[in-house]
Parts: sequence; structure tokens; C-alpha cells
Amino acid sequence: MLIIGIAGGTGSGKTTVVKRIMERLPEGEVAVLSQDSYYRDNSDIPLEERLKINFDHPKAIEFELLIEHIEQLKNGKTVEQPIYSYLTCTRAKETIKVKQRSVIIVEGILVLTSKRLRNLFDIKIFVHTDDDDRLARVIRRDIIERGRTVEKVLYRYDNFVKPMHKQFIEPTMKYADLIVPQGGHNTVAIDVLSSIIEQNL
Repeated sequence: MLIIGIAGGTGSGKTTVVKRIMERLPEGEVAVLSQDSYYRDNSDIPLEERLKINFDHPKAIEFELLIEHIEQLKNGKTVEQPIYSYLTCTRAKETIKVKQRSVIIVEGILVLTSKRLRNLFDIKIFVHTDDDDRLARVIRRDIIERGRTVEKVLYRYDNFVKPMHKQFIEPTMKYADLIVPQGGHNTVAIDVLSSIIEQNL
């Protein structure tokens, strides 16, 4: 089994990179664990308080469960990946079954911040995109997918996304084996990465 960690700032194009890799690999060979699924359940606090949560801080992630699931997959077990809602800031009762595959991709903005998690990765990747491009993508995504207004998106970006990126996410670039500039638009980097994965299958 090959375990790949893909990090990068919010709106950097990580999801697109994952999709491009999966398009190049045999069907059924790859499973994806998204860090976003492992945000802590906040159903015990009022909705107004939930909406103030700093999702760009490592404390927002239940790394223990994510690590446990990766270890279980390595041992051939099937895991129940949580489903997280950004609209309610809670986990759904339903889960997604993830079975052992030849390649496990773990993607998320903070996946390289945890040393225990990094140690499980055979390949560590950082997707790097200019701040202006990331902001434009965040605005489009949060309005369409997460029901936020432009004002709320910009407030979160200035108060959470940008400072957390500088403090926690950008520094993890030093742990990467491969840095992918321009996200999913960098076909050369994706071709190289896909070739490396195919050689390890």
C-alpha cells in the first residue's frame, strides 16, 4: 500500500490535483480520505457559536481518528469515514465506507502539521498557489457550496484563513517531497506524480 499526503492552502487546488491523479490511475486502485471529513463534531454547542469556529487551526481536526483509520486500512480493514457539513458544522449520522486500496490519498490543508500523520505518508505533496488566486477560489466555493455571503467569506479570510495559512500551513511546505505550483493546472507535476505512483503499484 502507498499512502500519499497532499496539503496546501485553502483554495490551492488540492482537490483538483487528487482528481487528476485518480483519472490517470486504474479504477478501484485509489481511496481518498479527506481531512475535512474529520473536523470535530460540534453538535454540543449552539449554531451561532459553531459558525465562529476556526476551521484553519489544527485543533479543529480530530487527527486521532484520521490516524486510526489509516492504520486500520493498512491492516486490511474497512473504515467508516465521517461526513461533515459546513452548513451545520456537525457530523452526519451517515458515514462513507472506505476499503483498503493499493493507494490511499489523504488530502487537506493541515495534513502535514501532524508529525504522527506525516510519518504514515510514503509521499508528501504540497500544492502551492498564489494568495490572490486562492482567495478568488475561496470566494466562489464558499458562496456556492457553503452558503456564505461575500462579507462573511472576506471576514473569515482576513481573520482565520490568511493568518492560519502563514502560521500553520505554509511552514509545512518544508516537509514536502514534491511541491506542485499552480495546483491542478500543472499537468507536468501531475504526470510525474502519477508515474511515481504507478511504479509503486
